Amino acid sequence: MPSAAVEKRGPAGPVPSGLASFYGQPLSWGGCLSFATNSTDRQAYDSDALQCSRLRVPLDYTKPKGPTISVALMRIRASDQGARIGSLIANPGGPGGSGLELVANMRRTWQDTALAKRFDLVGFDPRGIGSSQPAVRCLTGPQQDRVRASDLDDQTSPQGLAAYERQQRQYTAACAANTGLGKAMLANVGTRDVAKDLDVLRSALGDPKLTYLGYSYGTYLGSTYAEDFPKNVRAMVLDGAVDPTEGEVQQTVAQGTGFQTAFQQFALWCARQPQCALGDNPANATKAFRALVNPLLDRPVPSGDGRSLTYDDATIGAIQALYSQQYWGYLNSGLNELKQGGGRTLMTLADVYDGRNPDGTYSNEQDAFNAIRCVDQPPVTDPKVQKQAQQEYKDAAPFLNDGRPAVAQADACAVWPVPPTSKPHDPRAPGLPPVLVVSTTNDPATPYQAGVNLAKALKGGLLTFEGTQHTAFLQGIACVDKYGTAYLTTLRLPPPGTRCTR
Repeated sequence: MPSAAVEKRGPAGPVPSGLASFYGQPLSWGGCLSFATNSTDRQAYDSDALQCSRLRVPLDYTKPKGPTISVALMRIRASDQGARIGSLIANPGGPGGSGLELVANMRRTWQDTALAKRFDLVGFDPRGIGSSQPAVRCLTGPQQDRVRASDLDDQTSPQGLAAYERQQRQYTAACAANTGLGKAMLANVGTRDVAKDLDVLRSALGDPKLTYLGYSYGTYLGSTYAEDFPKNVRAMVLDGAVDPTEGEVQQTVAQGTGFQTAFQQFALWCARQPQCALGDNPANATKAFRALVNPLLDRPVPSGDGRSLTYDDATIGAIQALYSQQYWGYLNSGLNELKQGGGRTLMTLADVYDGRNPDGTYSNEQDAFNAIRCVDQPPVTDPKVQKQAQQEYKDAAPFLNDGRPAVAQADACAVWPVPPTSKPHDPRAPGLPPVLVVSTTNDPATPYQAGVNLAKALKGGLLTFEGTQHTAFLQGIACVDKYGTAYLTTLRLPPPGTRCTR
């Protein structure tokens, strides 16, 4: 990688009062190895095709002369600079997902797309996440392993509930103590603030208007940006929509319904395989799954690396596998292993979900997920609502219903050390140009109807993908890629009612 190159392209577009130095800042682009936070990233980031930089932003936008933080950036330059339209800024979701990892992992497939000629692909680790500084940190790797091994959640006894609440309070205290800038960082880590960072990034890149791709939670970031800066938007693809009108309980129950649907699709697939762990009758799949995982409530099994697979790890591993059909074979293998008393594959799937690295360290994705979630939504503190929500989730996802009675359980957000900065609402973005929402019929994590609702609220277009997976654009689905690429390059939406299949 050549020595760092300084580019001063901004400010571009309107600049809010008092923020000129941020909007007009130069970016120094160089190699990416120093941005890696683990061995997997070091391998992925070691490419001359990747360039990295840092963006300086205010910790608190109401105090632009106060402390600043840095946002890590990665880009792949457009292959045809003469035909370059601008930057395509991407967010992978989470909240807590790394945009640097997204770009690095997309590098080879991106080069084969028509978009690669016209756009610089730019990823960023939102404030508090990944390589951005400071990062939200709560527990060490060994501490996180111990929490997973304790399997305290959903206890029905008073003693178990008390232990769970102590664990949550200890966790929130650790987040405040171990995160740089402490509570001040936690108070300003939400989507409200990331949307403002996104506008600073747009300007520093020299783009008068934003072209954006958001997956999953990234759709919520996109809709928040659209509300704050509607006239600064050129184009947005919002894939796997989060409905901003729904509160924590509604979103959780809807997600339970989505995972149950995906589990049923997995069961249909599995029944056609020669060694389906759930048997050859999909109607009995939930019962068969419960028979396999319920014994883990009392007797975890060895995972082969000195740890034990708990009930929580087994169900989290199953949830991870339901995000994409590519993982279904691993889920079946893991359930067959469980029949034989082993937990290696399901533990590996749970490690992927939890961000555990092979060396025993963890990414900060789950810590950041909690920190952002707890300020993006008002907490659920009413015990009656907590108990009802747990029962509704059990009813929505029978394959995850352990059979124990629902209880009032206060999660970390109920004892979070700073107040929320956002709340559910109907998005309003007057002056917003047409955006494209992509929604998948059997999306396990972000239900199809949420995409319908978001497209209607933003007065945008809707592209339906008939499938069972979480998100679809730039994932090898020719029909979805065709319409999404045409929209990003020409700003023409697909015809109303357009549906895609594999």
